[in-house]
Amino acid sequence: MSAVTGASKVEATRRSQRSDRVVAAGLIAITLVGAMISSLGAPLIPSIARSTGASLSNAQWTLTITVLVSVAVTPVMGRLTDTRRRRSTILIALALVTLGGVIAALNTSNLALLLLGRALQGFGQGLAPMMIGIARAALAGRRQSSTISILSITNAAGVGLGYPLTGLLDRAFGIAGAFLIGGALSSALALIIAALVVPANRTQSEPPVDIIGSVLFALSVGALLLALAQGQTWGWSSAAVRVLFAAALVIGGAWVWQQLRSAHPLVELRLLRIRPVLTADITVLLGGIGMYLLLTLTTRIVQAPANTGGLGHGAIIAGLAMLPLSAGSLAATWLARWLRHHLPGPVLLPTAALIMIVAMVLFAVSRHNLAGLLVTMAIAGVGIGLVFALVPTLIVGHVPESDTGSALSFNQIFRYVGYSLGSVLTATVLQAYTPAGNPYPSSHAYLAASIAGAIVWTTAGLASLATYLTRHSRELVPQEAQP
Repeated sequence: MSAVTGASKVEATRRSQRSDRVVAAGLIAITLVGAMISSLGAPLIPSIARSTGASLSNAQWTLTITVLVSVAVTPVMGRLTDTRRRRSTILIALALVTLGGVIAALNTSNLALLLLGRALQGFGQGLAPMMIGIARAALAGRRQSSTISILSITNAAGVGLGYPLTGLLDRAFGIAGAFLIGGALSSALALIIAALVVPANRTQSEPPVDIIGSVLFALSVGALLLALAQGQTWGWSSAAVRVLFAAALVIGGAWVWQQLRSAHPLVELRLLRIRPVLTADITVLLGGIGMYLLLTLTTRIVQAPANTGGLGHGAIIAGLAMLPLSAGSLAATWLARWLRHHLPGPVLLPTAALIMIVAMVLFAVSRHNLAGLLVTMAIAGVGIGLVFALVPTLIVGHVPESDTGSALSFNQIFRYVGYSLGSVLTATVLQAYTPAGNPYPSSHAYLAASIAGAIVWTTAGLASLATYLTRHSRELVPQEAQP
C-alpha cells in the first residue's frame, strides 16, 4: 500500500511539473506577442504616411495613441491581476488587440480608423506585468524565479524581434499584411494560448477598482507623454505644450493626494518607501531613456547616407540590426542567474549599467562599421536583458502578493516615461548637430548622443546603488512579502 501511495505521489508531482512548464511557456509566448506588437508601428511610419496621404508627424500618431492607451489601461489591468477577474481581463485584452489588428489591416488608407486599430492594440502593452504577476501566484520555487526573469527579458527581446519582423512583413505583404500577420494573427494565437493555460485566480479578495484614481492617472501621465511626444513638432515653448505640462503636474499632484487617502488605491504609493522597489522604478526610468536612445541611434545611423557619416542601408537592414539585441537579451537569462550566485545584490544593477556604458562607448568608436554595430547591439542586449531580469525580482521579492500586479504595472509606466524622455533626448542632440537645410545630422551628432547615453547609464548605475544601499530598507517590507 505504501509503495502504491508513493508512486501516486511521484506521478502527481510529475503532472504538476508538466503543468507548471506549460503555464510558464504560455506566459512567455503571450508576453512575446505583446512586446512585438508594441514595436509593430515604428518601422511602418513612412509606409503609413504614403498610404494615408498624411504627413510623417501625423502618421507618428499611430505610435503615440498606442502608448497613450497603454498608459491608461496598464495600471487598471495590473490591479485586476490581483483579483478573481484576472483571467477574463487577459482574454478581453487579447480580444481587443486582435480586433485592433484587423481594423488596422483593413483600413490602411484611412488614418482615423487606423488610429482606432492602433488604440485597441495599446491593450497589449499591459500584458507583461500581468504575466509576471501570474507567474508569482501560480508557480513556486526555482520555476517561479526563472520564469519571472525570462518574462522580463522576453518583454525586451520582443522589441528587438518586432523591428525586423515588421520590416520584412511590410516588404512582402505591405502594411496591411504587417498588421494582419504581425498584429491580428499573432494576438489571436496568444488569445488561444491564454484560454488554455492561464489559471483562474482563486483568491476570495475582490477589491473595487479605483475608477477616480485610474482617470486621474491616465490624464496626468497621458498629458506628460503627449507633451514629450509632440514637443518637437509643436514647439517646446508653444501654449499647447506648456498647458500639457501644467496639466500633468496639477493632475498628478491631485492623483498622489487621492491615492494616499484611498482605501483601495490604484497604486500603493507607500511601497515606494521600500528602497528596492524605489530602486527598480528609478532604474527602469533611466534605463528606458538609455535603451531608447541607443536603439534610435542605431536605426538612424544605419539608414543615414554615407556622406553624412551613416552606413547608407535600408530599413530592412536597420531592422535586422536589432536581432543581436534580442539574442543578447536572451543570453542575459543565464548570466543573471550566474551573477546572483557570485555577486552581492546591491551591485547587480550597477553591473548591468556598466555593461551598457561599454555598449555606448563601443557604439561611439565603431559607429561607421556595420559589424561593430552588431556587436554593440549584442552587448547592449545583455545589459538591457540584465536590467529587465533583475528589476521585477526586486519588486516581487519586496511587495505583498496582493500588490504584485499593481506594482509591476506602475514600474512599466516608468519605463514608458523613460522611452519618451529618451526620444526627446535623442531628437534634441541630433537636431543640435544638424546643419541648416540638411535633413540628416553630422557624424559628430552620434558621438555626442553616445556620450549622453553613457552619462544616463552612469547615473542609472549610481542611483540604483545609492537607493539599494540605503540603510534599514527592509524594515519597511510587509511581513508577507519577506522572501
